[in-house]
Amino acid sequence: MNKILTGLLVLATCVQAMAATPWQKIEHPINGSAQSIGGFSNGCIVGAHGLPLENSHYQVMRPDQRRYFGHPDLVAFIQRLSQQAAQQTGGTVLVGDMGMPAGGRFSSGHASHQTGLDVDIFLQLPKKRWTSAQLLRPQAIDLVAANGKRVVPALWKPEIASLIRMAAKDPEVTRIFVNPAIKQQLCLDAGADRDWLHKVRPWFAHRAHMHVRLRCPANSFECQDQQAPPSGDGCGAELQSWFAPPAPGSSPAKPSTPPPLPASCQALLDEHVL
Repeated sequence: MNKILTGLLVLATCVQAMAATPWQKIEHPINGSAQSIGGFSNGCIVGAHGLPLENSHYQVMRPDQRRYFGHPDLVAFIQRLSQQAAQQTGGTVLVGDMGMPAGGRFSSGHASHQTGLDVDIFLQLPKKRWTSAQLLRPQAIDLVAANGKRVVPALWKPEIASLIRMAAKDPEVTRIFVNPAIKQQLCLDAGADRDWLHKVRPWFAHRAHMHVRLRCPANSFECQDQQAPPSGDGCGAELQSWFAPPAPGSSPAKPSTPPPLPASCQALLDEHVL
């Protein structure tokens, strides 16, 4: 499918999901050993942990929205990455959305983030910690030029490439979604160290943050992993196809109906909400 048409489908799906969902009614994690259930875009989590809001290496954006829950593996990854970033750059990692207390579908903004294994991380590393007011209304930096074909040179910093590379080299990470223009800049900057680039996948939007996804935990038997990304650095024809104009006669695809929930997630809703 043409990349632009796929983008319209993704946007339509997100708009479709903007109605309130029953997952928002669950205010606390479900008791039990940590289990990610289902797929990243159709699942839930038992035994989620909240990311501690106080840490010297990271800060949590929009804490009032309570989207800072995830599998313990995700919490450990954020702590690990932020400590490494602080040591190498002296900056603070800005943590965006993780998941809700029991995972599940958001009312807006995401189709995934449902199994406690996804996190958005801002592509900036401030040296001065943000105030509480700034955290509630964070100002993201759009790194991509208006034409979508390159990053803005004045805004692109080596430390941003380092942050993405650090995340991609973590063995628990399977994918990182960034804007195609950001992926293109990473390809130009990578040099001979390119093995990590295959995890960095171009995707719509993602102009100011990276979306990091972890593998299914070993003891989450109902978790559905994605197929591994293609081999190679992904810097050739695959990447360039994102900048191609739509094919003549193309028309937007219609949004699809969300699939039924995994049985374990439906049972969780029946017990705690419905």
